[in-house]
Amino acid sequence: MSQAAPASSADMATRLRAVARRCIEGAEDVTGVCEITSGASQSLWAFDAITPQGAVPLIVRSARLWSEQAQAGSAGMAAEAALLRLAAAGGVPVPALHGELRPEDGLGEGYVMERLEGETRGPRILRDAAFNAVRPKLAEQCGAIMARIHALPRAELPPLRTAFARDEALNWAQRLGTGGGKRPVLAWALRWLLAHAPEPQTHATLVHADFRNGNLMIDSEGVRGVLDWELAHLGDPMEDLGYFCMNAWRYGQIDQHAGGLGSREALFAGYSSVTGVPVDAARVHWWEVFGAFKWCISCDSMGQAFSSGLDPALERAAVGRRASESELELLHLLAPRP
Repeated sequence: MSQAAPASSADMATRLRAVARRCIEGAEDVTGVCEITSGASQSLWAFDAITPQGAVPLIVRSARLWSEQAQAGSAGMAAEAALLRLAAAGGVPVPALHGELRPEDGLGEGYVMERLEGETRGPRILRDAAFNAVRPKLAEQCGAIMARIHALPRAELPPLRTAFARDEALNWAQRLGTGGGKRPVLAWALRWLLAHAPEPQTHATLVHADFRNGNLMIDSEGVRGVLDWELAHLGDPMEDLGYFCMNAWRYGQIDQHAGGLGSREALFAGYSSVTGVPVDAARVHWWEVFGAFKWCISCDSMGQAFSSGLDPALERAAVGRRASESELELLHLLAPRP
C-alpha cells in the first residue's frame, strides 16, 4: 500500500484538479481545498469541482499509514468504494461515489465521493435545537439502516475478512500485545469475553463495525449518510447494535443507551421492523462489552502513535486520552449485579 504526502493545500489542489477532471463531467477547476482533521483515521480533503453547471461538493478519502496495526484490520480503499456502491443500491444512505484514485494521481489508494450537507459531531446532534424535531426518531431509524446493511447480498460483496465473536476478541487482544500496551482491566475484560463469547451464526453477514453517533451525517430530516466503512467485515450482525450502544458514543447522554439518541428498545424496534425477527439482547450486550474493549485498544494505539512521533497529529493525542474512559466503562459493564 502506498501513500503520497502533499506538502501543502496548493500541491493538493494541483492533484485534485486532475482527479476532478476525470471523475466529474465538465469539471474545469477546483476550489475550497481544505483538509478535514476532526479525528479521522484516514486522510480526508474537502473541495469543490467547478463545472459550467456550478460547484460540485466533494471529499477525497485516502489511506493514512499512521499505524500498520490499524491498516491490517482495514477493509481497504477498494473494498470501501465497492461497499458504498452496493449500499446505495440496497437503500442505505451513503455519499455517492464519483470515482477511485489511480497511482498517477499521487494520492495513494482512495476514492472521491459526494460531500454531504449536515452534521457529524455527536455532541451537536444531541444538543443543538436544529435537531430537536428529528432526534426522537433517530434511534429507530438507525436500527432500520443497520438491518438494511446486514441484508446486502453476500454474493455481491467485495472480498472481506470473516470474524465472529471469539475471533474478534483474540484479534484485538493481539493488537494490544503487539502495541505493547499493558492495561489490567483489558486482561480481565478479555477473560470475560472469551468465557461468554456467543457461538458463530450459521451465515456471516456484512458488519459495518463502526456504526455510531459520530460516523453518521445527520440533518433535520434524519440520517443522510453512513460514513467510515474501513472496518467492515463479515460476521455477527449484532456487533453493530452493540457497538452503537456504547457509552463512548452517548456524549454525556448516558441514559439514552442507543448512541445518546434514544433507548435500546427503539433501536431494536427499528431493526426488527426490517428483519421481522426479535433482537437477541444478550448477544448485543456481549458486543457492547467488546466494543468498549476494542475502543480502549484503539485509543491506546492512537496515543502511542502520537507519543512515539509516528503520527504527531493532536487528534491522535486527544483520542489516546480516552482509553481510561473505556476502562471505566468496562468496569461498569462487568461489575456483578445484585
